[in-house]
Amino acid sequence: MRDSFITAVNTQQITKEWIDQIAVNLTNIYTPGYREINSTFKNFLDGTTLDDLRVKIGQGKAYPGTSDENVYLEGQGFFVAKRPDNKTLYTRLGEFTFDKEGTYRTKEGYAVQGYLLNDKGEIQAGVPSFADPAMSKAEDNLAMVPTTEIKLWIDPSNGKYLGKYEEFKIEGDGVLYGKADDGKIKVPLYKLAVLNFHNAAAMTQVTPGYYIENEESGEAVVGRGEIRSGLIEMANTDFKANVTYYQQARMQMEMASKLITTNKQLLEDALRLLQ
Repeated sequence: MRDSFITAVNTQQITKEWIDQIAVNLTNIYTPGYREINSTFKNFLDGTTLDDLRVKIGQGKAYPGTSDENVYLEGQGFFVAKRPDNKTLYTRLGEFTFDKEGTYRTKEGYAVQGYLLNDKGEIQAGVPSFADPAMSKAEDNLAMVPTTEIKLWIDPSNGKYLGKYEEFKIEGDGVLYGKADDGKIKVPLYKLAVLNFHNAAAMTQVTPGYYIENEESGEAVVGRGEIRSGLIEMANTDFKANVTYYQQARMQMEMASKLITTNKQLLEDALRLLQ
């Protein structure tokens, strides 16, 4: 027979972790790009434990951004960004802007990734030589094509200064155009990288709204969806569901606390009888 006191203490501890997780979801309900985190309980002999946290991958609502530089992905996948240490991150938060050097960056300063295009709008880099021979073009499998920083004023292929475009436009397919001469000149420059994972819910969150792949999520595959300029995605947290989870967690905590109190009282009574 297992010790009910140990079971109650373990359940109380794991319930506290569950409540903390729910609180994070509710706190970030208005945080752009936030993905709700969920977990399930599994039993063990001395109580319960939480399974690994899972990222809710459902679509969040569109909300007006601060400029046309912001983007919203309506579909499946993640935008790609790189930290200064060259670590690749994935995010749904398209709150991107061009810095004073003309480089497209996230709100945190990470470099947004894309594919360099030629003047015909074709991706310049091809698939690696070890790839499937049937995939002769970069467009056949973008997940295998190296990405690059998006620099609006510099040609990354030769480092030459292109001149500041008067305008830019990001179309639904993710292609970024530079525009000049009152719109008479329209040059395809980059295609924003959008990648996805077979098991995206298992990705590891490194900072709020940013994720990295792991063994369980699998390697990156091509994402699908339409990119809309001037919008950002809000959190996909289900407010009502999390309130319900909180009520369940509170009841579970009360039951565990009652069991601990009862066991404590029984122990005190037993000690008195031994005196």
